Amino acid sequence: MSSTPKMDTEVKKQLEDFQKAAHEAAEEVLFRGFPAKILELQALLNSTNSPSSIFHLSHAAKSTDATVYSSPPPTVPSSGGPDTKKRKLAHEEGVNGKASATLTAVNDTHNARYPSLMLSNQHVIQVHETVKRECEQLAEYCDKVKLWINLAMPKIEDGDNFGVQIQEEVLSELHRSQESAYNIRDSARQNFLTRAKLCSKIIKYPHVEDYTLALKEHDERQLYVARQNLYDIRNIYAILTDILHKNINKIRSPKGNNSTGMY
Repeated sequence: MSSTPKMDTEVKKQLEDFQKAAHEAAEEVLFRGFPAKILELQALLNSTNSPSSIFHLSHAAKSTDATVYSSPPPTVPSSGGPDTKKRKLAHEEGVNGKASATLTAVNDTHNARYPSLMLSNQHVIQVHETVKRECEQLAEYCDKVKLWINLAMPKIEDGDNFGVQIQEEVLSELHRSQESAYNIRDSARQNFLTRAKLCSKIIKYPHVEDYTLALKEHDERQLYVARQNLYDIRNIYAILTDILHKNINKIRSPKGNNSTGMY
């Protein structure tokens, strides 16, 4: 009869070191990362009242370019086939950041029904990048705390599970916060898709002024929504910090004294 398999001593030590590092990383997030982000986001939100802030609504009117530019298709060689070498070079230059003007050449409009060009709103892109960074930071912090709490859970057994229930509730709140970060992170994609549809309408119906007005309103709304998203992210940090700090003893030692309430 074969003996019961056991974990290698060195592997066991490495796993213990991993769990210790996860615990230290989560405590760093909980007691330094979360509070710092609350104050940082609050300062950022206070600055949005200044016209110099990228989130100020005064940027909306001057950042929207509703002009339809002429965009002739790339030159076709005499042989009638596509100039693959030239297009490949233009693509490589665009990737390296040496010639952003090659965007028109790379986006071949030769077969397009309406070969025209409308520029994206660079200011809104900058706003989205700021919000996306905050979402990614929040999701990363949630991952670290979730890992720690999962590793701190005791083995499954009957009785004295009140502390485990608290851990599960906190994990659920962390999961919801992470999902919110993902959804806010995805708002940039949704914005570009909606804006592209409006731009295509302007190109197709340049004589309909309402499409141009709709584009301007759309860009202004992005600034407003981005600012509200910052409020949401700040509130998530504040709520997580409050819940985790109030229940830190039960999270660390779920099988301890149950006389303390959850909140």
